[in-house]
Amino acid sequence: MPSLVESSEGGDEGESLRYEEIEDDNVSPTDLSELLKDGTKESHDRAENTQFVKDFLKGRIKKELFKLATVALYFTYSALEEEMDRNKDNPVFAPLYFPLELHRKEALIKDMKYFYGEDWKEKIQCSEATQHYVDRIHHVGQHEPELLVAHAYTRYMGDLSGGQVLKKVAQRALKLPSTDEGIQFYVFENVSNAQQFKQLYRARLNALDLDKSCKERIVEEANRAFRFNMQVFDELDKIGKSLTEEAQEGGLPVHDGKGDLRKCPYYADKLAGKAAPGCPYHAAMAVAKQPLVQLILAACIAVAAGAAAWYMM
Repeated sequence: MPSLVESSEGGDEGESLRYEEIEDDNVSPTDLSELLKDGTKESHDRAENTQFVKDFLKGRIKKELFKLATVALYFTYSALEEEMDRNKDNPVFAPLYFPLELHRKEALIKDMKYFYGEDWKEKIQCSEATQHYVDRIHHVGQHEPELLVAHAYTRYMGDLSGGQVLKKVAQRALKLPSTDEGIQFYVFENVSNAQQFKQLYRARLNALDLDKSCKERIVEEANRAFRFNMQVFDELDKIGKSLTEEAQEGGLPVHDGKGDLRKCPYYADKLAGKAAPGCPYHAAMAVAKQPLVQLILAACIAVAAGAAAWYMM
């Protein structure tokens, strides 16, 4: 499997991710690690070139958006690790069960507390795109556990590789503490050497007793996992375009059509799948843009200004 490593570029180009080939004389083209590397390269490239990831790598990440991305990770890893625990003794997955080294849920809980406070559970919700991803993980874990390999591979190997680049970018762009608060997700305290651990993981992948058909299904599922991730990225990108600088800096979010939309009950209803009436802000703005209304407003302002001037005389 290729690993994603940091490649520093100056100026506004920010950080970038690239493939680094790992030479291994013992690897066969039919090994699962090789099949996954070759079979997901195109999906990986597409995911890396989503607008959200490109902006992230350039340090153009809003704090409120980073918080929402962390929420998406929390729901994703909660589902993934629940299913991994369920299948920890299943021979089709057991060799890849590394809870001490890899599990991220507890680290994400620390990040949730940092960003949202002790009552963080009451302040977050699973987005639509993330819920689709979560539902698929649960289906696989309960009905096709051999495909759980694809989701674990896609997530954890990426976290140990390109995820370390994102950690540095987020810490610098969002001015997060050097003690790693807010980015505990990216800190693998029990992996002393990421490269060696990834080699061990690849060896475990290749040792799984799987036939050709099963390997092909795992590669197909890995590509599916990439698509789920891209859907989450696209969702975040759309939300990011609607966030004000106040929300970015952690100030009071204002729903001016660009503020923290989660604070707007109409947007919250939409996320919850409810039919919501039109947002009063947008309705008011539409009325205000009418020429006759603008003329009346201008006249009122002129009268008010004249009265103020007379009063001050």
